[in-house]
Amino acid sequence: MTELPSYENDRDFELPTPGPSLGKAPRKAPNETTLKAQQTTTLSPRFYTTNFDELDKLSIEPVRAEWDAMIAEFAADKNLGHFKRNAEWSFDPNTLPPALRQEFLDFLVSSLTAEFSGCVLYAEAKKRGLNRDLCTLFKYMARDEARHAGFINDCLQDFKVDVDLGFLVKAKKYTFFSPKFILYATYLSEKIGYARYITIFRHLEANPDKRFHPIFKWFKEWCNDEFRHGEALALMMRANPTLLTGLNRLWIRFFQVAVFATMFVRDHSRPEMHHAMGLDPEQYGLKVFGITSEICKQVFPVLVDVESPRFLELLRELLQLSRGIEAARTGGVWGRVKTLALQARTVLVMGQLLLLPTRSNDLPQTTRMSPAW
Repeated sequence: MTELPSYENDRDFELPTPGPSLGKAPRKAPNETTLKAQQTTTLSPRFYTTNFDELDKLSIEPVRAEWDAMIAEFAADKNLGHFKRNAEWSFDPNTLPPALRQEFLDFLVSSLTAEFSGCVLYAEAKKRGLNRDLCTLFKYMARDEARHAGFINDCLQDFKVDVDLGFLVKAKKYTFFSPKFILYATYLSEKIGYARYITIFRHLEANPDKRFHPIFKWFKEWCNDEFRHGEALALMMRANPTLLTGLNRLWIRFFQVAVFATMFVRDHSRPEMHHAMGLDPEQYGLKVFGITSEICKQVFPVLVDVESPRFLELLRELLQLSRGIEAARTGGVWGRVKTLALQARTVLVMGQLLLLPTRSNDLPQTTRMSPAW
């Protein structure tokens, strides 16, 4: 396993291996868990790259006061030392039924990949940048995501598995997004990550008998990191208002739909895990969407109406189509024909989601919010 440094001293933050465009994969054969994390599918977390020179040109001067206060919070590093096991950590992997064990492992590996994806992106932006404000921010954000990924990898040791993070840096496929798409997508990813983790934490806080793994006790402080990351990205967009006007409003709508739809379908693929926590995936998803949309009022001028009955109907149809595509993959020639038909229908349903009425939103004078959920 390639371990991440603890980054107790974040002045010297560096990834343990080169960035996305460099080098070949190590000769050592990756294990099965690493190969799973390497996969790129519609629902799996991706690694991203962008035009770092263009990203570096963004100014934060219009939001200087809020920015400096936020950077001070990053520097204070309230979660220093949080991502370590303590006396509350008590877990026997043999207590999990096989189906729950497999789904939970899938959740951990997917979460690790998503966290490490952010680490790689932010570290590369810091490494290539000249904009002092942004380099400072990306250093802190990469530090946080490295801790999250390293902590999950440490948790995987209980199951006697791990993900070779160094291998992923070099071997996983990278998706190119323009800087504005990076901002829309990562903002939503950080904020929906907060909403997901705080919803699970609050539910298990009220129902401790459903807390089948100790990692859930770490979620409150963890998701506050995600919330703060989203605050930073919101300030970057508010400081560059052309990112929020004109045709960009359509892209903002698209990314909301894409992120919500992906989460809805992915969470329904883990029924045993949600049942063990006492959560209904659909109701959980709608609550997370509501929290995320409320938070998005700080920066997005247009919001998807997540309370619309039609929105839920179309998400349910996407879920059935996804299940149909998965079942058809093993059906030979006829299965491939059926898959194409279902994929075409999926595109149509996504189009219908994008055409649903949205809610206009007048942006507040100040951007920052508190993680009050």
